[in-house]
Amino acid sequence: MNRTLALRAGVVVFAAIAAWALFFGLPRLYSSRKEASVAAAATPAAAPAGAAVRKITATLFYVSEDGLTLTPAQREVAFSPNVAAQARAILEAQLAPAAPLVSAVPAETKLRDVFVTERGDAFVDLSGDVVTKHSGGSLDEILTVYTLVNALTVNLPAIGRVQILIDGKEVDTLAGHVDLRHPLAKSVEWIPRPETDQQR
Repeated sequence: MNRTLALRAGVVVFAAIAAWALFFGLPRLYSSRKEASVAAAATPAAAPAGAAVRKITATLFYVSEDGLTLTPAQREVAFSPNVAAQARAILEAQLAPAAPLVSAVPAETKLRDVFVTERGDAFVDLSGDVVTKHSGGSLDEILTVYTLVNALTVNLPAIGRVQILIDGKEVDTLAGHVDLRHPLAKSVEWIPRPETDQQR
């Protein structure tokens, strides 16, 4: 009798464990494995250690020693096959500190976005610091504008003109002198030629 009761009790316990595993344990195990696989798929693969990042040499522009023109300087920036992404990389390098060189763009200025149209017009969206922290004056404004315009048009043949936006909006000027209501083409007038060219 006791043996029969013990056998029945064992069967009941086994059935309870099997039921728990079927309805609670297995779904939890499946769910945790699924979450782990989804997380693994969502995590981008890390670049191999020591892998070289492709770069290009860009010409950036800074204020000359006499403060009257722009001086070109070569800098390496990350390469992108996408024109807008390449434009962003160039502008971010242009806005980055480059001591002892002096930028015509206020140091606090942030690049918000870059758009490039099919016809080659780039729209450069900057933070309001480029206006509120600008030194003013017509020459300083010209150098600021053409630092940005030339940084794109000199380096990217796909971009022919550049329009500057502030906080996502069109503006008349930065400091009251240069008309920014339409895209501007490259201007090498503010980049002095090498002395050898001037002597020819």
